[in-house]
Amino acid sequence: MSNSYTLSVNHNLSFDLSESDLKKLDAVSVEKNKFHVLQDSKPYKAEIIAADFLAKKYTVKVNNNTYEVAIANDLDRLIKSMGIERGRTKVINAIKAPMPGLILEINVAVGQEVKENDLLIILEAMKMENSFISPRDGVIKSIAVEKGHAVDKGQLLIEFE
Repeated sequence: MSNSYTLSVNHNLSFDLSESDLKKLDAVSVEKNKFHVLQDSKPYKAEIIAADFLAKKYTVKVNNNTYEVAIANDLDRLIKSMGIERGRTKVINAIKAPMPGLILEINVAVGQEVKENDLLIILEAMKMENSFISPRDGVIKSIAVEKGHAVDKGQLLIEFE
């Protein structure tokens, strides 16, 4: 059985390629991550600018035009058809206190858009400051605590929309 691949370019163009198509590709490496490619007797300069090997996503520059390319194989397409996304995990909609403590800082407001890894809140517990960062991009739905207030273990701190 031969492998086939689907290339998604800039999230709007899709190409299906087989292993035999790839073997016909006339590409020569001229230096690290730079290639000279001939396609239908036309020359192209190609360069891999960024690569996320595990996610199978690449940023490629071809003749000074930049493209985002995602590669999916047969298994990736099967997993997606089953409604399962690789690398996806449970969406976190609330942050609760892992231990009793005192709220030192609240760095967000209700309705504020946050990005993954933005600092949300600082909780002091056992003489240590514990910073809570956003587990995902989202909008703050509610803040259930106030600065200076004590919280119990498991108490709701922040909810996402």
